[in-house]
Amino acid sequence: MWEKYSSNFFIALEALMANKLRTFLTALGIIFGVAAVIAMMAVGNGAQQEVLDQIKLVGVNNIVVKPIVEQTEEEVSEESTGGSKSMLSPGLTMKDVNSIRQVLPNVTKISPEIILETYIVHNGKRRSAKLVGVLPTYFDIYNFSMAKGQMFNAFQLETGAPVCVIGRGVQSRFFSGEDPVGKYLKCGKHWLKVIGVMEERMITQSSISAKLGIRDFNMDVYTPLQTILTRYENRALVTEGMIQQAAAARGNGMIIINGEGQQAESTDKNYHQIDKLVVQVDETEYLSPTAEVMSRLLKRRHWEVVDFEITIPELLLKQQQRTKDIFNIVLGAIAGISLIVGGIGIMNIMLASVLERIKEIGLRISLGAKRADIISQFLFEAVLISLSGGFIGIVLGVSMAYLVSNIADIPTIVSPTSVIVSFGVAAGVGLIFGITPAKRAASQDPITCLRYE
Repeated sequence: MWEKYSSNFFIALEALMANKLRTFLTALGIIFGVAAVIAMMAVGNGAQQEVLDQIKLVGVNNIVVKPIVEQTEEEVSEESTGGSKSMLSPGLTMKDVNSIRQVLPNVTKISPEIILETYIVHNGKRRSAKLVGVLPTYFDIYNFSMAKGQMFNAFQLETGAPVCVIGRGVQSRFFSGEDPVGKYLKCGKHWLKVIGVMEERMITQSSISAKLGIRDFNMDVYTPLQTILTRYENRALVTEGMIQQAAAARGNGMIIINGEGQQAESTDKNYHQIDKLVVQVDETEYLSPTAEVMSRLLKRRHWEVVDFEITIPELLLKQQQRTKDIFNIVLGAIAGISLIVGGIGIMNIMLASVLERIKEIGLRISLGAKRADIISQFLFEAVLISLSGGFIGIVLGVSMAYLVSNIADIPTIVSPTSVIVSFGVAAGVGLIFGITPAKRAASQDPITCLRYE
């Protein structure tokens, strides 16, 4: 049995090698079909992984509240305040945080942030950076973990101690070759003691990342929220006189110096005590209702002034993933059609081959070849064309995925599943579309075949 099939296999191989150019052209449909399937699935897997990484960075079941800093008395209409007297919003403050915590029962974690643009200095090295005032819930929400050192304790959080936790980027730039834990780092006008280092986080730069406020966490310096409020800046303590003085200074073209001793932009009108608020709910189905209730609560507390925006990152990312999935399905279907077209091409060439080799078929039958031998010979030819095309298509598809990743800067992941599926489909296409020509060849009458001109 094995000798019979091996003999038919080598006869089919010799027939294909005798017509190399025709065999290659026949396999082109399979080659491009397999390559397209692998490349498209690699792009889809890369996009899915990117979205999953972004979800990890923004956390799960989170609602993000960001202040709108451009808010002046002239911009508040009488309709928005419900009266003839214009009123200014107090901005996003810690009082809002406490109200949300008390009013919304399904909130599991809440993380206010104060972000200061400052500079850091150590051993003569200076670099601009962000000093972020946070609570311990911040690290839980964003799934941060410590590489070394420890997190803020209760005493440091309550008293606003001059301590900080740095990202891995800060460590590599300012503490190269040394352990930063226990050493001091000057952030703005204060020296902070480094008590911990965060694990490195890989950040993918994209438009959706910028929209959700995902920045390079590795270059941030984290300190207790109370430390920012007591040692650096507390915008909630700004008085009316200070506001009038600043407005007069802007009108006269004067230079305003902020709390860090740096020149402030003349358009800086940030009166919000906190710069970002992340609220985590217990169930995904409560995201939209909680966001709606939170919006009404904040609007009421801000004198009907909408000086904040609320986003739900997870829903945005899932919608983005849904759009990419639809796009990938369409592209995959187009790539799959090319496989079918390649199979039709194989069937056409094999049918033509049967007519060209009809005397060969008659000679083999007259010498004792059975119908199964003729079928297996032509099936072997069709499957060999599709398998060889599949191998070349795999190499081409992986190469295309690599080029897309490097040239277009699009993340791609070539999975073994995509390779196996595309190769299996290629083999199946050769087998299916090779059956009809094989049966037609086996059904020939040997006498008619030998007399065929």
